[in-house]
Amino acid sequence: MKQKKVLAFDFGASSGRAMLGTYDGNTIEIEEIHRFSNDPVVVNGTMYWDVLRLFYEIKQGIIKAKHYGSFCSIGVDTWGVDFGIIDEYGNLIENPIHYRDSRTNGMLEKSLEKISKEEFYNITGNQFMEINTAFQLLSLVEKRPYILERADKILLMPDLFNYMLTGLKITEYSIASTTQLLDARKQTWSDRVIDALNIPKRLFTEIIPTGTSIGKVSDDICRELGIEKCDVVSVAGHDTQSALVSVPNKEKDFIFISCGTWSLFGTELERPLINDISSKYNITNEGGYGGKASFLKNIIGLWLIQESRRQWIKEGEEYGFGQLESMAALAKPFKCFIDPDAPEFVPAGNIPERIREYCKRTNQEVPETKAEIVRCIDESLALKYRYELEKIKECTNKTYENIYMVGGGTQSKLLCQMTSSSCNCKVTAGPIEATVFGNIALQLIALGLIKGLDEAKRIIEKSSDIKEYNPEDISLWNKAYKRFKEVIKC
Repeated sequence: MKQKKVLAFDFGASSGRAMLGTYDGNTIEIEEIHRFSNDPVVVNGTMYWDVLRLFYEIKQGIIKAKHYGSFCSIGVDTWGVDFGIIDEYGNLIENPIHYRDSRTNGMLEKSLEKISKEEFYNITGNQFMEINTAFQLLSLVEKRPYILERADKILLMPDLFNYMLTGLKITEYSIASTTQLLDARKQTWSDRVIDALNIPKRLFTEIIPTGTSIGKVSDDICRELGIEKCDVVSVAGHDTQSALVSVPNKEKDFIFISCGTWSLFGTELERPLINDISSKYNITNEGGYGGKASFLKNIIGLWLIQESRRQWIKEGEEYGFGQLESMAALAKPFKCFIDPDAPEFVPAGNIPERIREYCKRTNQEVPETKAEIVRCIDESLALKYRYELEKIKECTNKTYENIYMVGGGTQSKLLCQMTSSSCNCKVTAGPIEATVFGNIALQLIALGLIKGLDEAKRIIEKSSDIKEYNPEDISLWNKAYKRFKEVIKC
């Protein structure tokens, strides 16, 4: 077949890329044609996403892409939970506010005054996290109701960019499932939750299936950028669900880790799993392609290393991630552990110092060097994966022979090997660019160029470098795990 090109925009918490995918009927070749930073901006104590700058970068990516020849479609994936607010005239009221902003402090507790935790979870099946859209909107209800009075619609981040490209206001299913406002079983907005939190229903648009072609790039954008009309496909807008499309599983029951700034750890089910055990463990049900449910935990991931590196750069010492991993590989093993999800590790700032304080508080050896800090983070992540794996097994009553690890974290051979050893399970690592491959594959499915998910997975596997890791030093990791569980109880 003649080569077909599609354009994927993949936004992470610290950077974004325009990636051109070329499909020849057998494999997908991806090429990064534009990369840009994604830097939040703090103004008067509020942390915003610089969304207009980000849309400018989308336009730059489109301009660069047209020099490679015509492309058939565009797809956008981003992080979850955050949103822009549109007024009745179609204008953005203010820049979207960052999920790490402090405006949601106390909003989770406030919500439970309005609806019981049991009912809230039973409807949405979502992990309770103060960053979730429900609590961001509740903060507006409580503190800035005048904003909502002016609002006509909210658009989650990938849907906001799709609106800027097409002028169409819709909500894609996977990104809607990150809000804690979706009825997980019915796959529709929950009137009960929205009413309980006193959020205006008019704010919410129609939810469409993942992988829907929603329309064409607007005439204005085409004229401005000098491009021909092309489709905009509402891919799995939440990057985790785009990444899950790329998991090269053959078996029905498997564990996945989408490893980046966050580690999304879980399994895929035909329908949501919502019961007393999953509620106790605060496990989320997230929607994916084909209406499937990802039964998973959100774990703070490589953010800890990324933010540590930023701190060291501020102090005048700059190391690449590869250098830090090489240093960590030589550090003393099992010196100390942290709970990656401890609240002190959520805000930006001096993570290395917070790790030292955590270790002092829990009566452990204190890591002093950069190598010891990174080793502590990697080992703690691997042990946290095992901790969550045991919960997943208890909830599903299933065993799993393989962990599929995808995303940028697979570049760390150290972390991949630690994960295999900690969980006493084979780890299949790759593709590194899982989110981009998934974004591109969903565009190709929407265009009718790939028949479905199974074919997409086979094509992505052929197009990627996949590695395997097997457990080592199991007895040492078992001892470390016992210590880790005691530490995180403190």
